[in-house]
Amino acid sequence: MSAIPADTFTSDDVLVRLRSVLHETFEIDPARVVPEANLFTDLELDSIDAIDLAIQVQDMTGTRIKPEDFKSVRTVGDVVATVQTLVSR
Repeated sequence: MSAIPADTFTSDDVLVRLRSVLHETFEIDPARVVPEANLFTDLELDSIDAIDLAIQVQDMTGTRIKPEDFKSVRTVGDVVATVQTLVSR
């Protein structure tokens, strides 16, 4: 997966990519991947899955993620916001 170009992406673009990543990596139905979905309770990810997701986000953004960048992520919307922040740096 190629990195998202900073000047051409929207939150919807990030959400589409995230749906694809979660489906391919964790076999989660893309229809369940909505901004308000909690990664742990709604999508049933565990802490190891969260690390895998962080790695996928690194690949998506082309940017190294510091633990503090991903520490407070709880929902799909949080992931989208984190990706937007990382890409805009």
